[in-house]
Amino acid sequence: MQIEAAVLTVIGAPPPWGESRPIEFAAVELDAPRYGEVLVRIETAGVCHSDLSRVSGDRVCNVPTVLGHEACGIIERLGDGVVDLSVGQKVVMTFMPRCGQCESCTPPGWSLCSRGSKANADGMLLGGGRRLHRNGTDLDHQSGVSAFATHAVIDQHSIIAIPNEIPSDVAALLGCAVLTGGGAILNAGRLQPGESVAVVGLGGVGLAGALVALGSGADSVVGVDTVASKLDIARELGLHEALTPQEATASGRKFAVVVDCVGSGPALETAISLTAPGGRTVTVGLPHPDTRITIAPTELVVQARSIIGSYMGSNVPRDDIAGYVLMYQEGRLPIEKLISGHIRLHELNQAMDDLHHGRTLRQVITFA
Repeated sequence: MQIEAAVLTVIGAPPPWGESRPIEFAAVELDAPRYGEVLVRIETAGVCHSDLSRVSGDRVCNVPTVLGHEACGIIERLGDGVVDLSVGQKVVMTFMPRCGQCESCTPPGWSLCSRGSKANADGMLLGGGRRLHRNGTDLDHQSGVSAFATHAVIDQHSIIAIPNEIPSDVAALLGCAVLTGGGAILNAGRLQPGESVAVVGLGGVGLAGALVALGSGADSVVGVDTVASKLDIARELGLHEALTPQEATASGRKFAVVVDCVGSGPALETAISLTAPGGRTVTVGLPHPDTRITIAPTELVVQARSIIGSYMGSNVPRDDIAGYVLMYQEGRLPIEKLISGHIRLHELNQAMDDLHHGRTLRQVITFA
């Protein structure tokens, strides 16, 4: 079938991207779902820093590729072998499939699915190969999803069914912003009721993590950012304090769980400096691969502190998304407050500029 999609054709194009336009909007061919796959009509898709990092070249990917990994849609067709899903269901997409069978998925604890990691790195679906084509050329899938399109064929292991009454723009954020930020707090950070939390970087992921912390019984939640407008938003969302990095460091305060959601060396160093003895520093940011930081190893040992990397919130999506849906339904997780605007697909290049300059939290693409 023919669909409309956002195709990244150049990585590292000079900003502003609203002028250089590395993303093209084109009619592409989408294959029918194969074994274990589903066809989804995309309703909404969030614009995330992970998308931006591919446009900017901070994360290397092959081009051409169809972008988009945080989305909500309706199942329109099932391939053979699909279980526990049905036509008409509302679903959330996740950007790392869990096959449930490989050596990474089966042991106790959590680790990245090895099959899913390889498929994502190769720009393919979990079952192998690509389902998107343009003018006889195969197009890569971003993170097994490629949701910046009117439709997508996705492996069943990248899809979580949710109640149909959850608004689609709210639901899209469950697949990345909430999953990543919330998981950094609960799974990697192991937040206990009554502990204090600081979040460095108040974009969509950081503020989602802060809201999860508030809804999970944290004693205090402090936001840290260099952008004054984001500090104002943090206060509006109910964070106990919102500080610049300089203010947070000068205060001398320390926190049990500190999460870096920026993706820069200085931000991670700030997060480490704010961590209390016995505390956990969690980093989910994705800086340029050449980024390096300086730390004092003795402080980690003497103060029994931990530095933890967290990808996709260190979560099992089926279980964690169900928990966040319940928090939303109970009024403890106001995800809708993270949405800074709704856009159309053809506005995506400008949306990348807005995200790059910190003018937005989560822009959500809506499809007619």
